[in-house]
Amino acid sequence: MTLTAFLAGLGLGASLIIAIGAQNAFVLRQGLLRTHAVAVAALCVAIDWLLIIVGALGFGVLVSRFPAVTRIAAWGGAAFLLAYGALAFRSAAKPGALRAEPLDARRQGGSLSSVLATALAVSLLNPHVYLDTVVLLGGVAAQYALPLRTAFVLGACTASSMWFFGLALGARMLTPVFEREVAWRVLDVAIGCVMWWIAVGLILGQVGLR
Repeated sequence: MTLTAFLAGLGLGASLIIAIGAQNAFVLRQGLLRTHAVAVAALCVAIDWLLIIVGALGFGVLVSRFPAVTRIAAWGGAAFLLAYGALAFRSAAKPGALRAEPLDARRQGGSLSSVLATALAVSLLNPHVYLDTVVLLGGVAAQYALPLRTAFVLGACTASSMWFFGLALGARMLTPVFEREVAWRVLDVAIGCVMWWIAVGLILGQVGLR
């Protein structure tokens, strides 16, 4: 039963994490740049673990009872994603190339503090992270008795760790591809589209058109 609960948490956690989104796009880009990629992955994992544990403790009920929390996050997240998407499109207009060592200065991912601040914004200014991770995953975890709930949470946390560190470190295998400017142009355009697509979805959801 413990293994079953662990695998259930692993599967549900993976299904919620492994999706095209702003957070994954940002981790991938830092992984390609080899700039603070492990630190960004570690921060994303820590945020995920915190939200998973909070949800498993029953705080998902509180989030669902106070919709103002998700509304604030939705509008803030939409504004941030629109701005970040615009930066991605601007970067696509003047793409660089990934060089061996040292990296092209124009392609550096920024200082550690600025990169982590962006990772925080991308991770937390999205109401879906609270609805999916805290409410949905936490609601499922609450169905298990305490010993099995622990196994479920460990499974979900394992999925998060494997995904983010795998994404950050595995991106390096794509380095030969991103030695060409056209690859960066495609990536930046894709990231910009993803950011704006999510932002529009958040806005439509708040004005009742979705």
